[in-house]
Amino acid sequence: MYMVTVDNAKCDGDGTCANLCPQAVFSVDDGKADPVNMNECINCLTCVENCPQQAITITEM
Repeated sequence: MYMVTVDNAKCDGDGTCANLCPQAVFSVDDGKADPVNMNECINCLTCVENCPQQAITITEM
């Protein structure tokens, strides 16, 4: 299982993570990405590698 963290100070809510995540981990709420389905994360790092703001980190729990 992985902990998906979004730095809200960096996130601009452009939705890149939500659009690219193959597991639908993210939702964009109130202009910020929210890892609402964190338990579905497979650590593919697509979100981390494509976030223009570098606002996402994933750590193994």
